[in-house]
Amino acid sequence: MATLLLCIVLILEIAFAIYCIVTKQNHKKLKNWSRIAIFIAFVILTLSPVIVWSFRWVMIAILLFILAIKSTISLICNKANYRVYNTSKIVWKFILIILAFIFALTPAIVFPQHSSPKVTGEYEVATATYTYIDQNRIEEFTDKGKNRFVNVEFWYPKHADGTYPLLVFSHGAYGVKASNTSTYTELASHGYVVVSIDHPYHSFYTSSEDGTPVLINEDYNREVTNANKDGFYTKKETYELIQKWMKLRTDDMNFVIDTILEKVKSDNNPIYQHINTDKIGVFGHSMGGAASVWLGRERNDISAIVNIDAPFFSEFVYKKDIDDFVASDEAYTTPLLNIYSDDVWEQLNSNSTYIANKLDNKQFKETNTVHFKGAKHLSLTDLPLFSPILANVLQGGKASIDPYYCIENENELILSFFDDKLKGVGHFTPQETY
Repeated sequence: MATLLLCIVLILEIAFAIYCIVTKQNHKKLKNWSRIAIFIAFVILTLSPVIVWSFRWVMIAILLFILAIKSTISLICNKANYRVYNTSKIVWKFILIILAFIFALTPAIVFPQHSSPKVTGEYEVATATYTYIDQNRIEEFTDKGKNRFVNVEFWYPKHADGTYPLLVFSHGAYGVKASNTSTYTELASHGYVVVSIDHPYHSFYTSSEDGTPVLINEDYNREVTNANKDGFYTKKETYELIQKWMKLRTDDMNFVIDTILEKVKSDNNPIYQHINTDKIGVFGHSMGGAASVWLGRERNDISAIVNIDAPFFSEFVYKKDIDDFVASDEAYTTPLLNIYSDDVWEQLNSNSTYIANKLDNKQFKETNTVHFKGAKHLSLTDLPLFSPILANVLQGGKASIDPYYCIENENELILSFFDDKLKGVGHFTPQETY
């Protein structure tokens, strides 16, 4: 929609500039009426289903409003015929107005209006956000001596009449808690209470209940960026960084789960009172998936895990004598679903941090593994729908898989897996490739 609007503006402005130059007149009155008409048309579109009002349209609305007000004043003051024609001024005004429109439409181009993936459950979904403060941990990313806080958001059946399994999500290395909103919504619509965690200083951006904003930590950002460069860190240094990242992630997840379990006992908030504490699943994307697998190894109250495009950081160790990673020889017994894009699938047979993910790893006999052919790493989040441009830049190109096909099938797989493992509904038998 934004690109179409920009094209229309370009055509109209080019046509008007050419018309002024050919006729050697300013045609100020015509331009004023055009500005007013365009603003009225935009208002009509926002009141119709064509443009769904959101942050992406704010800047263009302000620009069109300013131009319409200016044009109205000009018409009232009858200034249309008092300017001497000047070709250079016509050209410069044309350039400036086009630049202004490009700037104002940038949010709508980068974050285009899109339809949401389908939601198939019977329940209407509600959300709620909270900030939990961990009295047992001091924030390691600041020197203020404050306790670690974790921001969480719940997706849950709005008109709940029973208790539902709890699902805990952890985002990727630079992600945010809303990264897989379509997945949480689909799950909640089928009778799950989903809580997604923002890991402060690991998330790109998070904001607490009191409005406190926190951006990604520069040192952590640099560590992750450098770790993705071949040979930047030694195997030992890489292993030590992974241990540090996973400790923060799993500590956050343990803290959130334990906090919720306590609130179920003592807090009358309906969200907590509709949680079945005997049915807990964890899932995550990228680094969050690795943390989820790790938690499934540590906790006895977790009954199912979904790993989305992540290495099994908990399942390999660094051997100093060979200066390399080796996979653990301890069986992994918690039900696990792996969902892989091409980016990870192509690394499964390498002796890298994915060494424990190898398909022939005998310690993961009961694991289900699915490959989305043509998908890239971020295809398994909502980002390609929310911002195709940003997704393509971050993952180094456009995925060949249709984004709706990918995310909707992924959501269906995750729902079917948790239904089977946590509710005993159906029998989970996925395809190997989608």
